[in-house]
Amino acid sequence: MSNQAVEIQVLGRKLKVNCPTGQEEALLASAADFDQRLKDLSERTNITNPEQLLMFTGLNICNELYSERQEQQRNAEKLSNRINEMEELLEKALQYQPKS
Repeated sequence: MSNQAVEIQVLGRKLKVNCPTGQEEALLASAADFDQRLKDLSERTNITNPEQLLMFTGLNICNELYSERQEQQRNAEKLSNRINEMEELLEKALQYQPKS
């Protein structure tokens, strides 16, 4: 798969970023989301230092990712437990089937 240079804008700065072909739209959407998060944080906190904005926004995103992974793990465990319960019920039901 080849890469393509895509221009994004973050904190008013234009950057060219290599991106796998076919992923340009996702990169542009991600960059727009990131830029909006930076602007929102700046407005909420009055932080104007770009390095601090980048650091805190990155930490916020990592925290969201961590929370999502934890939720996904809990859901996977619930699903696994439910599948095990259904397998046990199925085995019990099959044990009581009359033999031909």
